[in-house]
Amino acid sequence: MSRDTIEVRGAEEHNLKDIDVTIPREEFTVVTGLSGSGKSSLAFETVYAEGQRRYIESLSAYARNFLGQMDKPQVETVEGLSPAISIDQKNAANNPRSTVGTVTELHDYLRLLYARVGTPHCPECGREVGEQSAQNMVERILELPEGTKAKLAAPVVRDQKGAFEDLFDELVSEGYSRVEVDGEEHDLTLEKPDLDENFDHTIDVVVDRVKVSTEARPRIIDSVETALEEAEGVLKVILPDAPEAVAAELGEESRQTGALGDEDEADDRFVVEFSKDLACTHCGIDVPEIETRSFSFNSPHGACPECEGLGETKEVDENLVVQDTSKPLKHVFEAWSYNRSYYKTRLDAVADHFDVSLTTPFEELEEDVQQAFLYGTSRQVLFKRQTKNGTRRKKKRFEGVIPNLERRYLETDSDSTREHIEDYMSVTECPACDGTRLKPASRAVLVDGTAITEINAQSIGDARDYFEAMEADLTERERVIAEEILKEIRARLGFMCEVGLEYLTLDREAATLSGGESQRIRLATQIGSGLVGVLYVLDEPSIGLHQRDNDRLLDTLEELRDLGNTLLVVEHDEETMRRADNVIDMGPGPGKRGGEVVVNGSVDEVKACEESITGDYLSGREQIPVPDERRDADGALTIRGARQHNLADLDVDLPLGNFTAITGVSGSGKSTLMHDVLYKGLARQMNDNTSVIPGDHDGLEGLEAIETVRLIDQSPIGRTPRSNPATYTNVFDYVRELFAQTKLSKQRGYEKGRFSFNVKGGRCEECGGQGTVKIEMNFLSDVYVPCEECDGARYNDATLDVTYKGKTIADVLDMEVEEAYDFFESSSQIRRRLELLKDVGLGYMTLGQPSTTLSGGEAQRIKLAEELGKKDSGETLYLLDEPTTGLHHEDERKLIDVLHRLTDNGNTVVVIEHELDLVKNADHVIDLGPEGGEHGGEIVATGTPEEVARLEDSHTGRYLRDLLPKVDLDGPRGERVEPVTAPMDDD
Repeated sequence: MSRDTIEVRGAEEHNLKDIDVTIPREEFTVVTGLSGSGKSSLAFETVYAEGQRRYIESLSAYARNFLGQMDKPQVETVEGLSPAISIDQKNAANNPRSTVGTVTELHDYLRLLYARVGTPHCPECGREVGEQSAQNMVERILELPEGTKAKLAAPVVRDQKGAFEDLFDELVSEGYSRVEVDGEEHDLTLEKPDLDENFDHTIDVVVDRVKVSTEARPRIIDSVETALEEAEGVLKVILPDAPEAVAAELGEESRQTGALGDEDEADDRFVVEFSKDLACTHCGIDVPEIETRSFSFNSPHGACPECEGLGETKEVDENLVVQDTSKPLKHVFEAWSYNRSYYKTRLDAVADHFDVSLTTPFEELEEDVQQAFLYGTSRQVLFKRQTKNGTRRKKKRFEGVIPNLERRYLETDSDSTREHIEDYMSVTECPACDGTRLKPASRAVLVDGTAITEINAQSIGDARDYFEAMEADLTERERVIAEEILKEIRARLGFMCEVGLEYLTLDREAATLSGGESQRIRLATQIGSGLVGVLYVLDEPSIGLHQRDNDRLLDTLEELRDLGNTLLVVEHDEETMRRADNVIDMGPGPGKRGGEVVVNGSVDEVKACEESITGDYLSGREQIPVPDERRDADGALTIRGARQHNLADLDVDLPLGNFTAITGVSGSGKSTLMHDVLYKGLARQMNDNTSVIPGDHDGLEGLEAIETVRLIDQSPIGRTPRSNPATYTNVFDYVRELFAQTKLSKQRGYEKGRFSFNVKGGRCEECGGQGTVKIEMNFLSDVYVPCEECDGARYNDATLDVTYKGKTIADVLDMEVEEAYDFFESSSQIRRRLELLKDVGLGYMTLGQPSTTLSGGEAQRIKLAEELGKKDSGETLYLLDEPTTGLHHEDERKLIDVLHRLTDNGNTVVVIEHELDLVKNADHVIDLGPEGGEHGGEIVATGTPEEVARLEDSHTGRYLRDLLPKVDLDGPRGERVEPVTAPMDDD
């Protein structure tokens, strides 16, 4: 067996038909084919899964206990496998503490850089912090009020794991009797602390306990010097019961914050930490010792104590509490129902106090009266309450609606109360740290005059330029220390730019990244690792990339291959196939009609294969035609002054009754414009949805011409085995109604619910309606076998007695969409929904196919079909986000036909898209840019695809030139077949 190839024999995973495949090693191989033809089944579920399974099997039985068992793929043999790494489109993280900086490890290197060469400054006055002598420390202690009790301690252990038995013995031998362990005092002469070595501990040696006085000065000097010697220049002064005045004098840095997110663990004493190196003599502020964790917002040592490192806080929003100021006073506060006696009593009393009527509209009240209702009164108000013994009167200040909600939110133990109040809260930037997540002392450490928070706020491209020029401004000592750190930082920033992510900022939350962005971040990390001899399996890395950025991505993939790695890439992108060493085309059809290798060879071999649909499009035998004419607009929906994120105060006209494509390089502002400004603005204005906060803009005009808005974005459909195409598109509801109306169902009293496999009654209880039973295997992956009771049919025998036109409900779930469309010819509701599934290229799919086995393209199109199945008024605005995701050219043609049909029916279709075959079919193009991030957010070009293609400043336009017959200019890629046109349908 040759070691130059990976040999797959007898692959039968999902719809693969016992295929044999040869994959060249150390080459760039693309797996392509129609959606559902078996690409992911071959690349991920067979090759990658077998590589992972073998790795896990090589571990000890003990180690395998802690790892998820992987299913053995349905394949006879896979020979020549390398260690396999999957780079898919799963989001990097959903944790709000994860940022682009943390997931790329850039923030770790930045923390190291600032801890080693950073210069601390005073967070109050901004002066550089100088050294602090023992004499200075003594003077500060003596400034405390006479008689203040203080412990002078040496912090010898800080947040380290261990039992520290030897340390305690050593301290006793040196004459120390008292220590504080994790804030609790212990007498070592009586008993040594019994510490759990698996947890972090902090140990402070109590050198002396003193009462502050002039007479105690010599003793304090001696104890301070001893503590500094024990703790290598650091002294802790612990004030067990300091008065508030003293606490305020010591400043913010003195109060310990305790564990992140757990106020119960906070230390309520006051602790001042002195360092021989760090103190501001001007402000009297003692700066904590600089460590790498001082710059971590995931550690209490660096996190802002107000927001606990999240950069944002949840606060009651005045605009949500008072949503309609024209309402009368007694009904204006959404969270306070006047029908409840508690709220009625308070509103009545405050209204009497200010001599206003409860029926007066809120907007007509004086501003100071409005503020008093919202935030409380400065003077006492007379409250009256009726009891069985008469009227009780009490004078006190009115708390205010908003402070009342905030207090109850913190104090309540009721989940329902908390959820109710959250409806009136919004997330705002933390006022203490301005969203930077770090405490003041950490933000005041500078390298080359720049704080770490300023670096985090930069885009990756700007950060790369900054660090390229940094060394020239460092001292010789700093340059020596920072040399290796800067090398790593520059390399990582460079890799990120190579994969087209220079527009992302380092402090952007990882949860807000698209699947494509997350995948490219992991790809950049892998390039940085420099591994050789690895099999990388990638899932459509070009998704979400502009053609210009795609060229850069392909350069990166070739670089990964040239290191000596094997690349197996599932992809539909034409340029990726042209630059690949080898192409495996799966087919010939989708679903059951696929699962075979149509052709495996070079791009030229694929183009020459007449059985290959992919080859037809690569060679030009088949093309997606360009419309001969563009539609005229029926008016416009106008966005005024869009300023959210990087949008540069844009005025945008969206032609009504047209098919519009919003294009631009990655990070240019497309999603911000459509999702944050347009969709949320429409939801707020048309549906009066006050829970949605639109992106910053001046207004929307032309709404009267739109009846409804439908957003079809990239959020996944429910991926559970019980979810399937029939349930998601509501086809199954109508099918169950038909079965409930049969003669036998009526005789037995079966209702619609009898035919659901999700509830008791008609389903098989042995398998719970799943059709399969899980058998757990020790040290092997769990095996799913057909249920013996129902033989995989999901239903019990009584339910299966009922037939419709000779078919049981289980038979219907096993039907393909095409077959079901003919079978239910008498049901217009079912046929209409099935026709939409056919129109988006899913005619091969079985109605009961579990969602967990659907490809990304299939799931996206099911969602599209479900949306299109809703009632069409002819004045609907459809917003779609990259609907060609995961689509082959043949499937893309069907999608474009559906979008044209929607537009011909009088609807308006707006699409964010990079795929040029779809863009060239649009009536109107809005191209944003010119670049990503802060260098984007402007309108580069608008007009028909032909008009945009003639503009030299438009990246999109230049790549469109090769696809438009009416444009004679050459595009960046040249060598393309002659594009064809097609007349627009008149019907």
